[in-house]
Amino acid sequence: MAAPPPNPVPVAYLGGGSAAVPVWLNKGDNAWQMISATLVGLQSVPGLVILYGSIVKKKWAVNSAFMALYAFAAVVLCWVTWAYKMSFGHKLLPFWGKAGPALNQMFLLSQAELPATVHNYKNGTQETGMATPFYPMASMVWFQCVFAAITLILLGGSVLGRMNFRAWMMFVPLWLTFSYTIGAFSLWGGGFLFQWGVMDYSGGYVIHLSSGIAGFTTAFWVGPRLTKDRERFPPNNVLLMLAGAGLLWMGWAGFNGGDPYTANTDSSIAVLNTNVCAATSLLMWTALDVIFFRKPSVIGAVQGMITGLVCITPGAGLVQGWAAIVMGILSGSVPWFTMMVVHKRWTLLQKIDDTLGVFHTHAVAGYMGGILTGLFAEPTLCSLFLPVTNSRGGVYGGSGGAQIGKQLVGGAFIIGWNLVVTSIICIAIGLVVPLRMPEEELLIGDDAVHGEEAYALWGDGEKYDSTKHDTDDTTDHKVSPTGVTQVI
Repeated sequence: MAAPPPNPVPVAYLGGGSAAVPVWLNKGDNAWQMISATLVGLQSVPGLVILYGSIVKKKWAVNSAFMALYAFAAVVLCWVTWAYKMSFGHKLLPFWGKAGPALNQMFLLSQAELPATVHNYKNGTQETGMATPFYPMASMVWFQCVFAAITLILLGGSVLGRMNFRAWMMFVPLWLTFSYTIGAFSLWGGGFLFQWGVMDYSGGYVIHLSSGIAGFTTAFWVGPRLTKDRERFPPNNVLLMLAGAGLLWMGWAGFNGGDPYTANTDSSIAVLNTNVCAATSLLMWTALDVIFFRKPSVIGAVQGMITGLVCITPGAGLVQGWAAIVMGILSGSVPWFTMMVVHKRWTLLQKIDDTLGVFHTHAVAGYMGGILTGLFAEPTLCSLFLPVTNSRGGVYGGSGGAQIGKQLVGGAFIIGWNLVVTSIICIAIGLVVPLRMPEEELLIGDDAVHGEEAYALWGDGEKYDSTKHDTDDTTDHKVSPTGVTQVI
């Protein structure tokens, strides 16, 4: 018998047919899926960590950034322990999957599949088979994990500057379990909205509408910031805020480009449409600021960028380029109107302290994007992605008119579920720990909550001293709100 070679090649480097490179593996698809997941992860860490830590008042920089960082870490552990299979596993209920861990080696090395995505005609015969991308389950689990994580972080933008961190620690796993998994399974994992044909290409409903409504609901139960903070809440570092916003924008290539679960032509169109809509929306928001306020607001431009990204998300790979521009015009004007005009005239919106205006930038823009997708979804592009044959938007006739109705109902379900479940979660947590920080912590900020400060120019982690801290934290200013965060 011949002796084995002295230095055998590791299995990982062998060609097709080996355990590390099975015949079903497409290295290009796998590489793009992992890159997309990394881009979406970078949107949160460090993207939103930087943005949140910079867009808030100086005394809340550490707390705001840490809320985002904690949420990311907590979601990762909950996701692989039980939440992934509740979102993309076997069906338990028409809107919920069976819970279970996604940690087993054999499960993670097997070919990715979404078992509940088999789509049947009304007579019971199969219309579209189960989604089985050409990469391992490990890539799918991680890709979907970063989507879940950014949803919780976006939601947290509504309660910056006053939510008890201990309450936030409890809120994240509870909301992930009882709210996010419902939307994800219903629309993506093979649930009843998926089967009905509601379109949500990459999370206009699952991520943005749900985070906007849940954030607004949580803000109601937590209560407002201190009056001083609501009256004057300037960003502590505008340039760093732009760096975080830039990571958010560029990371959206993975957000929308990774959702066909393959590196195909539709993925390319989705990335291009995403950038076209975001750019149009930013320019539209800035133009409105100049026309009505005489000044181009940098924070306003960031808000316009975000609303454009949010609006195109449910239809990124389903609409043509001209439609992406139209959606950008509307996403740069409708949320601007609700934020700058409706907000000032509607008592409910003024009463609920939504710190970063997540209701406007995510709920309004996300629902509008879903409805516009039902209007503009192009039949050929739909056939590249959707399980329901002959899907189309309203402008293309045929069944397109019914699609708009489906989009309205699908969004209404997400809104209703989040209003109810988020309220129940907040009430339950409030029975254990206060949802809102105590008054002393609200007055002092990061130093009192964490014993740390973002810019400790007067010392490290020392207790509150009115001679060393900002005068606006100790004096009751009567300043007219200016800028986007001040309006909110």
